[in-house]
Amino acid sequence: MENSSQTKPLSQIINSVFLKRDVTVDFYFPLKIVPGDQLSLLLINDGQDLVTMDFNSIFSSLNNLNLISPLFCVAIHCGADRRNEYGTAGIPDYKGRGAKAALYTQFIFEELLPMIREEFHMHSFKDKSFAGFSLGGLSALDIVWNHPEEFLKVGVFSGSLWWRSLSQDHKDFSEDDHRIMHNEIKSGGYYPWLKFFFETGTKDETADRNKNGVIDSIDDTISLIDELEKKGYNIQTDIKYLELPDGRHDVPTWAQALPEFLKWGWPAE
Repeated sequence: MENSSQTKPLSQIINSVFLKRDVTVDFYFPLKIVPGDQLSLLLINDGQDLVTMDFNSIFSSLNNLNLISPLFCVAIHCGADRRNEYGTAGIPDYKGRGAKAALYTQFIFEELLPMIREEFHMHSFKDKSFAGFSLGGLSALDIVWNHPEEFLKVGVFSGSLWWRSLSQDHKDFSEDDHRIMHNEIKSGGYYPWLKFFFETGTKDETADRNKNGVIDSIDDTISLIDELEKKGYNIQTDIKYLELPDGRHDVPTWAQALPEFLKWGWPAE
């Protein structure tokens, strides 16, 4: 690939056999690409939100100020059936949502990544990571956790970590037993190279399922971090938790948090 002096995104459409739809993908390049150097790759769910927040300006600023190391960001726009594509691949939720999550995983590994390697002549990467917002954050975490050999970091912004196999109104509902991603962590292995970034906002929502005075989005995130610590991950070196005062479940909040994630994950060398 030739050197690039700007980060204006390139957009392409992938006709996915697995998802049976056209997938819009935006590519954000670092300021300079030196031939022969390996880039870090960051996949991002809900790529349409990056357009809304003008991620191009955020990313360009970080690059111009030399605050991050060379990073290639690939933003995947969601489809109309987002709640099925972005669930957990192994287990649908109690309403059957997430039924296409396994197909979305196949799209990532069998269509998107091969296309990137072929189109941009990037046959290998320094490392690969995944991030997403809300349900897209759950999807990113699910994919990374179930394919740890492929990834290094994951970023979860206002993650839908409440995703559960039994309705909270069911008499047998238990937070310990029925939160799907928490159970994935419990039953999974320990992959010492993985690093985790979680963001929540104090105004992410108002629901307080267990009436403990902490909103569910924060409660579910903290308890998932607890499960990671039980696995052996260190809260100081392996996990970053960012709680934004007055942060909401919206694009402006995620735009505020994204630079912190990028500087944490890919600090300038």
